[in-house]
Formats: sequence, C-alpha cells, structure tokens
Amino acid sequence: MPWCEDCAQFHDRSAINRRGECPVCGRVIAKPARLAWHFKILMIATAAYLAYRLYQGIVLLVHVL
Repeated sequence: MPWCEDCAQFHDRSAINRRGECPVCGRVIAKPARLAWHFKILMIATAAYLAYRLYQGIVLLVHVL
C-alpha cells in the first residue's frame, strides 16, 4: 500500500489513478501503471496476422481477375 507523506496516510491501489498520484493531494506516490508485456505482444501478433491476411486477399484478387 502506497504511503503519502503530504496526507500522512496509506492509500489502496484501487484509489490511485493510472499516473500513480494520491487521490487527495495529487502527489505522485506510486509508479505509473504500464501495459503488460503480453498485451503488447498480442497487439503485434494481431497486426502481423492481419497484414498477412491482407496480402493473401490481394494475391487472391490478382489471380481471380
């Protein structure tokens, strides 16, 4: 539980915003939240898959026409 020196109290993680600021005084008391590494990998893999499917669609259209 993060401690705020200005407010002299502990705050629950759910009360702290994404930037890690105290909900009362606004002082940064925790590390900012980051996207999880597996979410970034998922987005990269999804983009690669969609690019490959687009390539397949273009090749199919060229052979059909």
